[in-house]
Amino acid sequence: MIYDRIENIDTYKLDSVAVEFIKNLSSDIECKKHILSDNIYANVEEYTTKDVGYFEAHRDYLDIQILLSGDEIIEYTPLLGLKTKDEYDKTRDIEFFFDGESQITPIKLQKGLFTVLYPQDAHKPQLKFKSNMPVKKVVVKVKLN
Repeated sequence: MIYDRIENIDTYKLDSVAVEFIKNLSSDIECKKHILSDNIYANVEEYTTKDVGYFEAHRDYLDIQILLSGDEIIEYTPLLGLKTKDEYDKTRDIEFFFDGESQITPIKLQKGLFTVLYPQDAHKPQLKFKSNMPVKKVVVKVKLN
């Protein structure tokens, strides 16, 4: 897992197409799926943060998550030791989990910050910070291998 300011994104070994897309994001980007290359796409969506959720993890893609507006908490915990809630869905590249016994670390995502979540990083996105609020979020999906 990586959590940092977007101005530091070049210091990480991330796909250059994904990095350039992120560096050029503007808050008026259309909410839809943007195809960046054969192995990279970005989902742009608006929603209201929520009180509760489930951990999720991906096998084929890593997530680079960026908020364009609002504040959100993403809870992070190691995947090891979590109990499956919903079996892995290969077409959506997602599996859901119940909370486990490992330490849960809250990540406050807000404009100007990003987080990278790898397959071993279980994460519970879209949670409220202080109160439920509308957010605009970009999730760049980069295929692994």
